[in-house]
Amino acid sequence: MRLASISFYPVKSTAGHEVATAEVEPWGLAGDRRYLVTGADGEVLTARVEPRLLACVARLDGDALTLTGPHAPPLPVSPAAWRSTVKVWATRVELTDCGDAAAEWLSALVGRPVRLKWLDDPTRRPVNPAYGRPGDRVSLADGYPLLLTSSASLSRLNDWIAETALERGEEPPKPLPMRRFRPNVVIDGVIDGVAEPFAEDEWKRLRIGEVDFRVSKRCDRCVMTTVDTSTFTKGVEPIRTLARFRRWEGKVWFGVNLIPDGPGRLATGDPVTVF
Repeated sequence: MRLASISFYPVKSTAGHEVATAEVEPWGLAGDRRYLVTGADGEVLTARVEPRLLACVARLDGDALTLTGPHAPPLPVSPAAWRSTVKVWATRVELTDCGDAAAEWLSALVGRPVRLKWLDDPTRRPVNPAYGRPGDRVSLADGYPLLLTSSASLSRLNDWIAETALERGEEPPKPLPMRRFRPNVVIDGVIDGVAEPFAEDEWKRLRIGEVDFRVSKRCDRCVMTTVDTSTFTKGVEPIRTLARFRRWEGKVWFGVNLIPDGPGRLATGDPVTVF
């Protein structure tokens, strides 16, 4: 098996970037999801609720963040001095505000008052202790430092989606791209020359290049996967088909969450070894 692609998302729920190499830090890929958007009441906003966030491309040059989008000129972001506490799912985390200019830029994009927040200290947010160790930390990702998916699993899912459409008398849709699932690392899941979809469900530990990872848990999927990243409209797939073939414990599943056992560097083409 090999590492087929690497992606990171500087601002949670905005467009991602594919890169050839990435540094792994204890809380995720360097630069991944260190910023998020909040609403007027301080609640976390994601593309589940505001799909137009996906029109924002956040670019990092070292530690400097620039927002680009279809509605306004690019905006360099300068975090302000004041902090506030934001509830990021089950955890309350102290985040630094990014100032009025960033708030106005993003508010114009989504059409409602919002603010941009920055996790200046990524050691503040622990991983769910049910699936991690006491020292494990995560940036502003949903729950865990990295998300892994496999090309073989997506291929099988797209086959199922086409079959489901035909059975319902519908025109089969175009295959879903992997970016719908917002992974950090995608592997070509070929073992002894055979593609094994969903083999990752059973993995406990693996090494990608020079970095060892624990598989903390499988990843349950939400309606964000139904948002077309080009049109920002919602459909029924892949949730409809995952609910048919990949539903248990009242949830649907695609991909696995990873926790790194140490820092290191990843590069596309790196070998992947399962322990």
